[in-house]
Amino acid sequence: MLSRLDLGSAPEVLVGIATGDDAGVYLLRDDLAIVNTVDFFTPVVDDAYTYGQIAAANALSDVYAMGGTPRTALNIVCWPQAGLPSELLGEILRGGADKAREAGVAIVGGHSVADEEVKYGMAVTGIIDPRRIVRNIGACPGDALLLSKPLGTGMLMTALKRGKLPADQYETAVRWMAELNAATATAMLKYEVHAATDITGFGLAGHASKIAESSGVTFLIEESDLPLLPGALEACRAGMIPGGGTRNREFYGPRVKISDEVADEMAEVVFDPQTSGGLLIALPEAQSIALLADLQAGGNLDAAIIGRVVARTEFLIEII
Repeated sequence: MLSRLDLGSAPEVLVGIATGDDAGVYLLRDDLAIVNTVDFFTPVVDDAYTYGQIAAANALSDVYAMGGTPRTALNIVCWPQAGLPSELLGEILRGGADKAREAGVAIVGGHSVADEEVKYGMAVTGIIDPRRIVRNIGACPGDALLLSKPLGTGMLMTALKRGKLPADQYETAVRWMAELNAATATAMLKYEVHAATDITGFGLAGHASKIAESSGVTFLIEESDLPLLPGALEACRAGMIPGGGTRNREFYGPRVKISDEVADEMAEVVFDPQTSGGLLIALPEAQSIALLADLQAGGNLDAAIIGRVVARTEFLIEII
């Protein structure tokens, strides 16, 4: 649809819609640009406050993926005119406000519309050094691939909806979904990052294939190195496959080669839609080891080097 529009080509637009990057970047002066993004979605958990936290963390993540620092946010609210108590909306907004405060972000306003389906999120503005923009294009053969959060939120939240998710697995999944990608973004800027993106609704396969396609390379991903949330494989074996995962596999499947040795459950995990997932970062191998050590020293013991970048093959992604 956007290809039908003439959106102009102002020289100040450093990152627009052409490569489907995580956020847009607009140049203000030689050493300063603003980065803009927006994201909102329906509830993924039952608790209103937790939902607000997760939605805010998810919206902020696109700025972190670009290497920027979020500064302000506008709330986006869709709320039914009847049937739900206003106290629930208050809890959602409180969760978002607390997460924004944790990120050092000021909520300066917002907009609400009447809608039968609840939705919440944020439009976020951040700042970025125009000389240090991290794009979803530029991965090079020889790079390593680092993933900063474990996978499996789509399957686990499907299990939650069906009343099949143990409390301890729920708590772990929620902790990761509400976790800001701020520390990872700060750490990665110490290194020669060639490309990065955050893993959200299109799953690891979808977001990784976008980088690979834009960069003219192929990603080799080691099945055994993928970090997983506790219970993700069990949920998969029990048939807790979200509709988004099925659609991701239908769309991205032709671009992904999966080795016969890869277990069926692990293949599903690759397409599992994530909520507020981690950053996928392509950078030189030696630096990836140093970055991983930084993240581990900061308490992130689930980050992992999951593969490497090679010259383009027949497929964008190969799971081995």
